[in-house]
Amino acid sequence: MQSQATYNYKVVRQFAVMTVIWGVVGMLVGVICAAQLIWPDLNVVEWLSYGRLRPLHTNAVIFAFGGCALISTSYYVVQRTCHTPLFAPKLAAFTFWGWQLVILLAAITLPMGFTSAKEYAELEWPIDILIAVVWVSYAIVFFGTIVQRKTSHIYVANWFYGGFILAVALLHIVNSAEVPVSFWPMKSYSAYAGAQDAMIQWWYGHNAVGFFLTAGFLGIMYYFVPKQAGRPVYSYRLSVVHFWALIFTYMWAGPHHLHYTALPDWTQSVGMLFSLILLAPSWGGMINGIMTLSGAWQKLRDDPILKFLVTSLSFYGMSTFEGPMMAIKTVNALSHYTDWTVGHVHSGALGWVAMVSIGGLYYMIPRLYGRAEMYSVRLINTHFWIATIGVVLYIAAMWISGVMQGMMWRATNPDGTLTYAFAEVVKDTYPFYMIRLAGGLCFLTGMVIMAYNMFMTMAAGKASDAPVLAPAAGHAHA
Repeated sequence: MQSQATYNYKVVRQFAVMTVIWGVVGMLVGVICAAQLIWPDLNVVEWLSYGRLRPLHTNAVIFAFGGCALISTSYYVVQRTCHTPLFAPKLAAFTFWGWQLVILLAAITLPMGFTSAKEYAELEWPIDILIAVVWVSYAIVFFGTIVQRKTSHIYVANWFYGGFILAVALLHIVNSAEVPVSFWPMKSYSAYAGAQDAMIQWWYGHNAVGFFLTAGFLGIMYYFVPKQAGRPVYSYRLSVVHFWALIFTYMWAGPHHLHYTALPDWTQSVGMLFSLILLAPSWGGMINGIMTLSGAWQKLRDDPILKFLVTSLSFYGMSTFEGPMMAIKTVNALSHYTDWTVGHVHSGALGWVAMVSIGGLYYMIPRLYGRAEMYSVRLINTHFWIATIGVVLYIAAMWISGVMQGMMWRATNPDGTLTYAFAEVVKDTYPFYMIRLAGGLCFLTGMVIMAYNMFMTMAAGKASDAPVLAPAAGHAHA
């Protein structure tokens, strides 16, 4: 008798475990950076100084933690919703080891000072080439799985994952076009110059937010919220409108990072306009996710996984309201170069991206290890409250600090001279930096609790692959 085919969970497990490990590492580096801004004496050696660790922190949290979460969940979701094992399992294995190599090289080269000096694209040319190879391999595995699906329907979560994969490939390859100078030390120069370089960088930079940190994680939301709530998506039609409106609009929002610069004014205005339009699809998606709980609200009382997922949607709504507001030129004149921007980024990164990833992982991990639930549901609850308090402390401190900085920098005396010296502004931010550090420590503590819970679940369970399900008539969820 022929043995039943099983889903390929091995690569999903590998990425899931590394998501949690890189989450701890990335957030630890973030806490060190926060401490260095309070106590400059912590900048002991140049390769562990703030200037070297800050890009390491952003790369570790976005691409190591976030990237592993996206690849892990996308590999899980695409198999379950297409009722077929992963296409090209050896290539899938390569994506895991290749991605870990990228992260390792980043962890070595960034502290050494090898950087292209482009925000979220600091890695030098040999690593950029490796990223492109791994990413194309990931696309082949993902879309190959969709091509061999056993269902006629492509579930909406896969649309978001697919859009994210294609857009990130385009963004990375175009923005990372550079002229190599030497292999060691790694050095290259951008293929673009001046305002064009800045424009392409922020087309990339904002769409790294739009596609890597939004569209991909909406894929997580559209699968795991309905699964954990035990309810269908509130409006499937709205989810499709959400997809097309979001991916069309996001591509044009990048210039709002360059208000009051050498970029042509009309380009800045286009970026502002599209940023404001973005509010509609973003809130449509948030409402769709939250309304999926209609008839299941009582589950929030005792389901900490659902708490993570619903809270992440609240932060998604808040961040996607705040972003368009900050893109308005007059608001941007106050907010730009202040801690308000830092608060906005972390409202999205910790409140939305990390929370939805954590919720999805808490759903997946027991199933990947043949268990009904995590080792300790109580610890998930503890993690939720510590993480939520941490995010609120962090972003509230940065909002207040940022508005204060903006107001102090623009304050003038009757004779037109500046009211405050720059050093005075720095001094007044110290209390808020202490609160930011406390919030970061809370979030890091939550990740350590999660790592403990995960390893205990793995120890109590056994790595297992689920059998491939036959698609139900007229229904593609799994």
